[in-house]
Amino acid sequence: ATLGSDGAATYAFDITWDFNGASLPALAAVEGSTHVHTGSIASMLGPGDKAALALVHAARESATVSYDPNCRPAISPDVAAARTQAELFVAASDMVKASDEDLAWLYPDRSPEQSLAAWLELGPALVALTRGAAGPLILSRQGRAEMPAKNIALVDTVGAGDSFMAALISGLAQLHALGPGGRQRLETLDQDELRGLADYANRAAAITCSRAGANPPHSAELGSLTGSLSASEG
Repeated sequence: ATLGSDGAATYAFDITWDFNGASLPALAAVEGSTHVHTGSIASMLGPGDKAALALVHAARESATVSYDPNCRPAISPDVAAARTQAELFVAASDMVKASDEDLAWLYPDRSPEQSLAAWLELGPALVALTRGAAGPLILSRQGRAEMPAKNIALVDTVGAGDSFMAALISGLAQLHALGPGGRQRLETLDQDELRGLADYANRAAAITCSRAGANPPHSAELGSLTGSLSASEG
């Protein structure tokens, strides 16, 4: 990772992603899981991307699934192929998160919010968009929630998106909205719960941006989702 003068990070990679030989052990690992998350290089780089998609479909029998494309044009420069691959994972997921940069690259002819809404139509119950200084947006079939960005002294952005994603998953776990038994709960989250999730994940990303490197907050620093739900209702 290389940091610019504004604290934003750019990345270089040297990686081979041949997942086929690991498919059976990985399948055994997901069979007992409540929730499975994937994205980025795992979903875009062949030949392992096909095995990752097969695992996601298998996981849906016993788990909810989340996805973050976290696009890396340096690794997957063919935007049309990346778009097709992303949409396959979106359609197989219960919850999806993307950044405005991801969606601007994948769909340059429409706004990130339009792209997010289109993804919602592919099947997920919830889609989230991170927009840097503009703050996050969450959409579901029940409503939408937006939060302003937190006012922080920015150190760098390394790990901010992953922290947001992890906090979103944690928040959904606290709402009992993960696992096959949580799918109906996920599909019926109300406006206050959406706002609480947006605030909770937003705080996690802000803490990460306030210190150097991929250094997300511990749960004790972040607190429970209850505080965010109370704030959203206030």
